[in-house]
Amino acid sequence: MREYFDLELANLNNRLIGMGTLVEKAIKDAVEMITNGNEELLKAAREQEEVINSSENKIQNQCIRLLLHQAPVAADLRYVSSALKMITDLERIGDQAIDIAEMTQYIRNRSSVVNMTHIQEMAEQAAKMVTLAIDAFVKKDIDLAQTVSRSDDVIDGLFDKVKNETVELIHSNKELGCEAIDLMMIAKYLERIGDHAVNIAEWVAFSITGSREF
Repeated sequence: MREYFDLELANLNNRLIGMGTLVEKAIKDAVEMITNGNEELLKAAREQEEVINSSENKIQNQCIRLLLHQAPVAADLRYVSSALKMITDLERIGDQAIDIAEMTQYIRNRSSVVNMTHIQEMAEQAAKMVTLAIDAFVKKDIDLAQTVSRSDDVIDGLFDKVKNETVELIHSNKELGCEAIDLMMIAKYLERIGDHAVNIAEWVAFSITGSREF
């Protein structure tokens, strides 16, 4: 019985890694659209979202089966419970990545007058945080999870800069009001991706220690 359970846990681990890889790709595609305006990635991003949603459903069903039929011990119970929480954050990151990709279409023709520097920095920081959070899970590395949590201050600081720049943009050129709002929405999505990465890191900590506190 234990051997079967261990195989199921290994399979769950691989599925979580696979979902994490899909989410990382979705963020990278969104970053590419922000940086280079590559519209061809939008269709791929939409298809990617469907695969991410499907992965969430499969992992969720597997976790529920393990909880109902295998009566896991404390450490295994923490791991499976953490996995259920993590996939929710991963799915939401995927949703926000596609939202960013779609909104980027509306400001690409204004890139010469809209400052994208801090948006690009936010995108890179958010992608890095998600990658580190997934690495922390794979390696069961609580120190790496702590690094993700500390990195949230960086992305929050960048968000404040984008917010200030957006206000200045509206004051200086009211015709760019729509673009300014789109810019703020993209920044907010990126800030939320950072928050979800921190959530994943906290669930990594819980799976190891039984506490989400570092």
